[in-house]
Amino acid sequence: LTRGGPGVMTAPMYSLETAHEDMIHDAQFDYYGKRLATCSSDRTIRIYDVSGEERRQVATLTGHEGPVWEVAWAHPKFGVLLASCSYDRQVIVHRESPENVWTPVHYYTAESSVNSVAWAPHEHGLMLACASSDGRVTVMTHKADDAWEAAPLDDCTLGCNAVSWAPFSHVGSQEEGRVVKRIATGGCDNNVRIYRHTVDGRWELEGAPLSDAGTGGNGHRDWVRDVAWAPGSGMPTNMVASCSEDGTVIIWKQSEPRGPWKPTKLPDFDAPVWRVSWSVTGNMLAASSGDNKVTLWKEALDGSWTMLSSVAETGVAAGAAAGGG
Repeated sequence: LTRGGPGVMTAPMYSLETAHEDMIHDAQFDYYGKRLATCSSDRTIRIYDVSGEERRQVATLTGHEGPVWEVAWAHPKFGVLLASCSYDRQVIVHRESPENVWTPVHYYTAESSVNSVAWAPHEHGLMLACASSDGRVTVMTHKADDAWEAAPLDDCTLGCNAVSWAPFSHVGSQEEGRVVKRIATGGCDNNVRIYRHTVDGRWELEGAPLSDAGTGGNGHRDWVRDVAWAPGSGMPTNMVASCSEDGTVIIWKQSEPRGPWKPTKLPDFDAPVWRVSWSVTGNMLAASSGDNKVTLWKEALDGSWTMLSSVAETGVAAGAAAGGG
C-alpha cells in the first residue's frame, strides 16, 4: 500500500508492508487520517497507526470465515467502530475499547456474500447499509436499547455489489419540513439505482434505474462494481460516480430534487474499474482499475473531466495534466 501527501499525487509516497497473506480488497483511513484499516482474502482485518514517521500495525481483527471485501469506519461521535463484510455472508461491527483492544459488538448474517458496507451520515444516527449478492440492501439502525433493527430492500435479482449514502445536505434532502435519506446502489444487471426513505419508513426506488438503454447508450454494459455519492460541495448538484466491469466510469449529475440524472463518461479504461472514491471536498475522483493503476480526475469549468495523475502498482506517480490541481 502507498500513500501520498497533501498535494495532488505529487508528494513523496510511502509503502506499508501489511503482512496480509493474500489479496487485499480494501483500505480505509479513519475520520482523522491517523489510522488505516485493511482487509484481505486471508480472512483478517488489520489496523495500522500511520500518524507518525513510524507506521506500525496495532491490531488484527478476526471472526470472518471467508474473504473480507470491505471495511468502513463510523463517525467518531459514536466511538471507535469499524464495520466489515465478507463472502461468509456476515457483517461484523467491531468496537475499540480500550485503545487497540477490539471486540465484535454486532453480527448480521445475510443470505449470500455481503459485498459492500457504508455508514450513513452521522446526522442520521448510527445506521449501516449492506449490499449483498442475494440482490438485497439491508439498512441496519442502532436503537437506544443497544439493539439493531434491520430493514431489507430488494434491489437487483442478479446481485448488488455496492451501496453509498447521499450526504446529509444533498439536493432534495428536505421535503415538507423533514429530512430525507437517499442511497445509491450498483448491481449485476449493469444498473445504478437511487432509493429514498419514505415517511412511513420504507425505502422506495426513485425514478427508473440509471441504465445503458435508458440513457441512449451512455450507461454501463457490464456489472457495476462500485458507486460513490459525492460529498456536499456547496454546489446545487447531486453527483454519483459509478464504475464497471466494462472499463467505464460515469459521473451522474442531478440539479433538482427528483429531476433527471445526466451521465458524463470518463475516457474508457484499459481494464475493469473496481472502485471509485471522492476527495473530502467532492471535487476530485480517484478510480482504481484492474491493471493495478489508480487515476485521479477533476472536473473542468466546461463540465469535462481531466485526468490529473496516475499511480501504477509500483507506487510511482505520473502527472497527466500540466498545471492540474
